[in-house]
Amino acid sequence: MFHPLIQKISNFTQLDDGERRVLHEVLSERVRVFDPRHVLLQEGMSPQHVYVLIDGWAYRYKILPDGRRQITSFLLPGDLCDSHMFVLAAMDHSIAALSSVTVSEVGRESFVDLTTRSPKLARALWWDTLVSTSIQREWTVNIGRRDATERMAHLIVEIMLRLQSVGRAGNGAFSFPVTQGELADALGITTVHANRTLQSLRAAGLILLEKRHLTVLDLSRLKQIAMFNQRYLHLDE
Repeated sequence: MFHPLIQKISNFTQLDDGERRVLHEVLSERVRVFDPRHVLLQEGMSPQHVYVLIDGWAYRYKILPDGRRQITSFLLPGDLCDSHMFVLAAMDHSIAALSSVTVSEVGRESFVDLTTRSPKLARALWWDTLVSTSIQREWTVNIGRRDATERMAHLIVEIMLRLQSVGRAGNGAFSFPVTQGELADALGITTVHANRTLQSLRAAGLILLEKRHLTVLDLSRLKQIAMFNQRYLHLDE
């Protein structure tokens, strides 16, 4: 079974067996497991590794001086955290495990060597970075212009489609290890409002949420509520 990053970027470019083997070797050099809430990268630190998620969820976040937190993105299997940070002197945000996570830990030299040896892999990883930036723009629109129900519906559809692209959401069902407090911090609403919004989607028969496992029951209606246009995910390129 291929590493989820290989499966993900194969949606963008056709890798030959040699390229897949090289990438798999680099991603398999060091595999680590972190517990939920473990901080992988702290704001202000100088990163020496790129973490690539194999399993589990992580999230990017910022904390204000008064302790309030904004989650700026959820990281899923196949996602990098963060390939471009080598260019900068220090992290401008933090990344933590949301659930237990299994990651590939790729050193700076190995990562640079990988992109130097294979222009096609370099382009594929650049594509991945650009898609992450596109998702970030959509999150800005989500918080700035959609109401709470639209935000929640949009996030659920996005997560489902991203997980499907790496084979982790068959038939619209997937692990959903996010607490209501984390949803609130991601969507810019209160925890109480997050709870009420989830309950309204469940009552409408749009989703089933049990024991941190979510099933999308009516994708068409959920997309309609969210005004969802999946172009920003660039899944069909």
